[in-house]
Amino acid sequence: MKLRKRLAVTTIAAVLPVMLALSWYDAVLQHRAAERILTEFVHARMAAGREECEAAPASWGGEIPRGPGPGARPGRPGPPGGPPPHRDLPPAERPRSERPPPAEPPPPPGGFGTRPRARPAVLFAYDAQLRAQNPAAPAVAEALAAKIQQDDVAVQPFTWGSDEVEVLVRMPWSAGPCAFVLARGTTDPAWGSILPATELWLLPMAVVLGAVLLAAGPVVRRIRKLTEAVRRSASTSYGSPIEVVGHDEIGELARAFNAAGAEIRAQLKEKDRREEALRHFLANTTHDVMIPLTVLQGHLTTLRQRAAEGRPVDVGVIVSAMDEAHYMASLVHNLATVARLDAAEAALQRSDVDLNALVLRVIGRHRPIARQVGVVIEGAVPPNPLIVQADVTLIEQAVSNVAYNAVRYNRPGGHVAVVLEPTSSDRFSLRVLDDGPGIEPGALSRLVERGARADQARTRAPDGQGLGLHIAYRAAELHGFRLTLRPSEQGGLEVELTGERSGTPMGSSVAVGSMSGAPRDGGILR
Repeated sequence: MKLRKRLAVTTIAAVLPVMLALSWYDAVLQHRAAERILTEFVHARMAAGREECEAAPASWGGEIPRGPGPGARPGRPGPPGGPPPHRDLPPAERPRSERPPPAEPPPPPGGFGTRPRARPAVLFAYDAQLRAQNPAAPAVAEALAAKIQQDDVAVQPFTWGSDEVEVLVRMPWSAGPCAFVLARGTTDPAWGSILPATELWLLPMAVVLGAVLLAAGPVVRRIRKLTEAVRRSASTSYGSPIEVVGHDEIGELARAFNAAGAEIRAQLKEKDRREEALRHFLANTTHDVMIPLTVLQGHLTTLRQRAAEGRPVDVGVIVSAMDEAHYMASLVHNLATVARLDAAEAALQRSDVDLNALVLRVIGRHRPIARQVGVVIEGAVPPNPLIVQADVTLIEQAVSNVAYNAVRYNRPGGHVAVVLEPTSSDRFSLRVLDDGPGIEPGALSRLVERGARADQARTRAPDGQGLGLHIAYRAAELHGFRLTLRPSEQGGLEVELTGERSGTPMGSSVAVGSMSGAPRDGGILR
């Protein structure tokens, strides 16, 4: 339902019950006023007219054209009963109190804007058994007959839509043909009503309805204009803002649409950026995976030919094939880790992680790879377990990536050291050092970005993805740790992971494998 129709229906639904309630209450008040006036009229009539009624009960009563009851104008009371004592005199010679009232103007014509005036009252006399000697007298209704047995006045209940009033009054005397008097009349809008005497009071209600609909016109037009503006903006991916007019609720709605459109544009821009980065990343990843896969296939083909010809297996080919397999496995692990880091801010599953055992696993995992490329990797851990709260899979992948980079981008005959030690009662330091070709100081800050690699790395391993240090940096960031890159004193790179630990006692580092110590001055272990 449109807004204008809704307002019209709402206005009618609110006004109509009020109109009906006012009309009903006005009719009730008129009915009660007519009951009271009829009762007073009967008492005034019978106060001095008992003798007249009992003298001629068969003809007494009927229509009473004058008197302070229905049919007479308020403020013009008639005689209490019986003819005036000077009725034989001309009206001009009678006392002022006994002169007849001037002729009343005729009632207004019927139709809209008028309500009928009361008709003259009609009286009938009844005896104690509610029998009337006047043949024109109606039979007393059962409801009135039952009620008059307990009360002095019985009134016909009010009926909506009827202006008829009927009152049965018990006289002070209980015998004779005039023991009860029945008065019949109608209501008059001048008695007890709260609404005007004409029905023109309905016109303001119509004016209110028209005013509501008229006032809703500009509002509806502004809403329609805003709707069209939102549709146009949506068709352009919310690229065009909506014109804001006014400072009312509709203006606030337009501003809210603009704010929502700006947010949607930012999200769409970010989505496009991510999709573009993903397409670029997948293209590079596909290319980088295909290179070692092709090399591995070539090595396997060579090994198969040698085996078919009965020639001895070339150890160098096997080492190279294993190196390519290790690289592809590392690349796949890194891709899975990057996806996890990007998903919902990487919901970590923290638990107690023993960094001593973690370092030993990383060294053991990379020692065969290092041996193949002629690099020595060793490590040092404290004598007591160093515990941290971390996601074991993610933090181990981070340390493993740093160690793998130190091995892969080192030179033949190079060295890598992984050193873990407490630095205070509640903090730790995990360093990975190498004596490789090193990185320019200006390029260190860019190494933690996704896809970033130094020139030496591009030269020595052009098939790398530049994910290792990025994963390590993001993992440290999510754990509240800190990853620092600096040149080592031996010309290579030193990567340090620091953070809080979980109540581990301090102790000195002990060597693992052939390592004899781990100095804090950044020197590489031999």
